[in-house]
Order: sequence, then structure tokens, then C-alpha cells
Amino acid sequence: MKTKIIYITILMCCLSFTSCESYLTHYLGDQMTVEEVFDKRETTERYLAQVYSFLPNDKNVLDNMVPCSDEAYFSWTAWVNYISQNDGSWNPTTNNYHTWSNYYKGINQATVFMNNVDLCLEVSAENRKIMKAEARFLRAFYYFLLFRQYGPVFIWGDNTPDLTIPNDEVDRHTVDECVKFISDELSLAAADLPLKIADPSWYGRATKGAALAAKSRLMLYAARPLFNGASLYKGMKNHYGNFLFPQTADPSKWDLAAAAAKEVIDLGAYQLYKTTTGDTPFMQAINSYSGIFFELWNDELIFARWDGDGYSWGVRAAPPMVLKEGYGGYAPSIKLVDTYPMGESGRYPITGYKSNGTPIVDELSGYQEDGFVDNYTHPIDGTQIKAHHSVIGRDARFYASILWNGMNWINTFNGTKLVTFYDGGTSSFNNKTGDFVKVGYMFRRMSDPRNDTENGKWGKFSWPFFRLAEIYLNYAEACNEMTNRNEAEALLYFNKVRNRSGLNNIEVAYPEIIGNQALFRELLRKERMVELAFENHRYYDIRTWMIAPQESNGPRFGRELRAKNFEDSWKRTSEICSPIVFEPKHYFFPIHQNQLNEMKNITQNYGW
Repeated sequence: MKTKIIYITILMCCLSFTSCESYLTHYLGDQMTVEEVFDKRETTERYLAQVYSFLPNDKNVLDNMVPCSDEAYFSWTAWVNYISQNDGSWNPTTNNYHTWSNYYKGINQATVFMNNVDLCLEVSAENRKIMKAEARFLRAFYYFLLFRQYGPVFIWGDNTPDLTIPNDEVDRHTVDECVKFISDELSLAAADLPLKIADPSWYGRATKGAALAAKSRLMLYAARPLFNGASLYKGMKNHYGNFLFPQTADPSKWDLAAAAAKEVIDLGAYQLYKTTTGDTPFMQAINSYSGIFFELWNDELIFARWDGDGYSWGVRAAPPMVLKEGYGGYAPSIKLVDTYPMGESGRYPITGYKSNGTPIVDELSGYQEDGFVDNYTHPIDGTQIKAHHSVIGRDARFYASILWNGMNWINTFNGTKLVTFYDGGTSSFNNKTGDFVKVGYMFRRMSDPRNDTENGKWGKFSWPFFRLAEIYLNYAEACNEMTNRNEAEALLYFNKVRNRSGLNNIEVAYPEIIGNQALFRELLRKERMVELAFENHRYYDIRTWMIAPQESNGPRFGRELRAKNFEDSWKRTSEICSPIVFEPKHYFFPIHQNQLNEMKNITQNYGW
């Protein structure tokens, strides 16, 4: 898979939507007809590039759902999308994160392309088949993105722009109908897509693996409780009289999820990124995890988005006052920080929290919550610092991902720079601006220490939509839940992800996991939170598992950065971070009022 998608604005294909019927209408303006567009290779390729242009920009974490989940706490308190989601004030007229019309535009453009690409005789029949499969994949993927955000949606299928469907006849199809359509389309696309992209100039285009990986995530979500018999949606019918959601759980859906993930694995086209760069096995583990982002188009990536300028990410993950330019807003939640395993024991150190935010420590993990160590040597840069006990002895991904209070900045192009977040520290706590850290940590994973950011070198990304580690964890989860539980396979693929980070096997860390389906489920959820942090998974994971009321609701804690000294700044408090609100209606987004006005009989989501 791997191609640099070059997004081309095609003025002749701009869209203007005024009613639901126009979802099926293409607008070519006064410049060219459909026949003229698809008469030439160049304009045909540009049209396909536009179909790609509707892909989400997950790198922009102010547009994805990362700050709306329990894995992050971002600093800004005004003019940002996530505020209304986190405080529960959003409603059907809220535009933040509203993607309905955008993805339906992409769906429509994909259908127009599929229906007309064979007119272009300047493109060989074989290449037209591949291009049509690309559009089919993108159309199915856009349906999936709608499905995970809104639940079941209306499926247009292969309807042409000439077909008019009366507004009052439009309503959502059922969950099972949506899953079947998207799954079937992804399978059809996979059959015609290439296994690899040979030309590096086209890295980023869809492949067989991309289609099958999308199917894996779809089938995993379909098997989880939210889409598989949730009592919250029992009795909910659409305009046609059909139950929108399955009325009872179907355990066999886990078998389908396992089979879908295994189909990706069996392609044999991908491998976990590993490197021998580093003086020790531990440094090699750190660099292996970091390299997923920093080594462009590596073989772990199944489908990714190219970004040639890392500024928008890097500047928000850089500490203010310490560096020439840094906004300090992208921070992990303390819960995410607490979840990274201990390197030696392999155990996740925190088992829960008391009502005052005090962590309940697994005494077998080796974790210490209190106290400091002088002259601690950071495993990446080798500098000696005064370190809180909680940051010592963690797994490789912790050091690749977390910049903590009291650590030096990640490079020394402009000298060694200590980063402290307390009141009076080098990146001092400040109540008057959003550009300061409120948790006591920043998320450094996508900030390459090889970049001299103070001289404008912010780096590049190949940001993953799908990567192999996710597929391994999808497969492990499904094997644990399937009708004939396959514990051996579940452990094998769980451990492949852990071992890459230098951890022991999960059954060594937790001997009691053998034969314990519930414990496996709990630990795998922790592993997904750590391994896939900030990749836009956690928000949807805790909803499809239906654990959001426990995990993403109530006060949020951080370190006491209002303290006047370093030592006191490591106490925990809920007085700086705002609480997060979750209500049952928040499992899905509401159908926006714009769509309700267009489609009079569309069924609104529960609670809205």
C-alpha cells in the first residue's frame, strides 16, 4: 500500500448540496461534461484524486476525536471543537465534528467515478479496473466512517445521479444491512486491488490490504456490544418498520471478525516495524515503536496518509517558553500515562482509582507513585535529571511517547533545555492562556528528535489509517471472544505486539490469564489504549465496548502544576482539568438538524 496521495482541487467537480436528493447529483459547472471529464486520462485521474480528497486528516487531532476521549487532555478552553463534546453541551445543531454531508459527497463522487471510468479509453482496461476498485474501496470506507460516528446510515448503493428518491422515503438502513453492504464492497474492492504499490511516487493509494484492513475494523466493531444486541437500542425501528439494531447478541459475529483480521495477516505483505538502531535492546524497542511514524512508508503501514509538513502537529506538542515556538496543548491524560506497562514485570501498574483520584497500584508491577530519584539517566538522551518514581522502569512505548515534568527537551540542537511545568518552571503553569500544559505531561510520540524545530524543520509523516499492530490486536480480541475461544491464537498475537516493545509474554506477566477470558479482555483493552494512543481509536473503542460511562465520565485528574516547586507539582488534583461528561445518547452523534430538515422521516439517534 503506500502512496503519496496528491490532493487536487478539481473546480469542474465542485459540489453544492441543497437537499438529500443532491447527494446523488454531480456538478460539473459550465466547464466540462461528464463525457469530457472521462474522455482524457489526465482529467480522469484528477477526478479519482478528488475522491481520495475526502479522506479524514487524522493527523489534525483538533479535527479527530482524540481530545474527546479519556486518552488525552488538551490545553485550550475556547474556540476548539472538543469543548462542547466534553462538557455535554452539543446537540443536533452543533457543527463540530459533523461529517455527514462531507462523506456523502465523497460517496457520491466515488459512485460517479465508478459509473464513468470505463469511458476513458486512454487508460487501459486493467488500470480502469484498479481505479474503479480504488473508488469502491473509498466509497465503502466513507460509509464505515459514517457508521462508526452515527450508527446505521442510508445506503445509496450504485444509484446513479439520474435516480431521484423522494426525501420522505429516505431513512437509515439497519446495522446488519450496513455491515453487509460495506463488507461486501470491501471484498469486491480487495479482489481487484494490487497487493503492493510498485511506484513510490504513488505511495498512499489503496491496496488489497487497505480494503481488508477496513473490513477487519468494521467486523470487529460489528461484533462488539454497541452494534451487537445492546439493550439501549432494543425496539428502535426505522421508517420502513425494521429494527435498526440487532435485538439480540450474535456471538458468531466474533468469528467473522477473527476471519477478517486473519485475512489481512495471511496476505504476508506487512510486518511490525523493527529496527536494530540503538545501543541496547531497550533503545531498539523505543526506536521500533517511534519508527512507525518516523520511517516513512515502512512495512507496518497498511494504509496511510502522507503529510509533508509536521508543523501543525509539532508546534502543539512543543513546550511553550522553553522553545522558540511551542503551544504546549497536546497532552496525554494521566490515565493514559498510568496505563503504560512496567518494563521488567510487564504488568500494567494501575488497576483503578479511588474517588479522590489516588491510583490503586498493582503491588506486583514494581510501580511507585511517590518519591524522587536524583541523577536519573533518561534512556533516550542519556541526560541525568531528577525524576519522579512513576516515570522509572516503564516500557519502551512510554519513553517514546511521554514528555514529563522535569525532563529535558527531546533534542539539543539549541542546547540542553529543561522542561518543568509548575508555577515558576521553565514552561510555567499559567491560568491566563491556553498555551500551557495542564496535566504535567506532553505527548511526544510524533515529534521526531531528529528535527531541528527551532530552525523550522518540523519533519514529515506517513500517518497510519491502518497498521499491522492494530490488525494483530483485532485478531487477538476476536479470538478471545469467538464461539470456540481460541486462546492460543489470542495470546500469540497479543504477545507479538508486546514483544516488539521489549515486554515479556502476557501469560508470564499474568499467569492467571490462562483460561480467564474476562482478564484477557481487560488487559487487551489496556494494550490497545497504549499501542494505538492518539491514533483516533480510543474514542470509538470505549463506545463500541460500551464502557464509556465508566471510562470517560466525571472528574479528570492531572498533576498539581499550580505548585511553586517541582516536588509539590507531582501531587494529583482534579482542580485544574475540567470534568468530562458522558450520557447514553453520546454513544453516537445526533443526525444533524440540516439532515432532519431535508429528510423528514429519517430516524434520529437515541436520546437526541
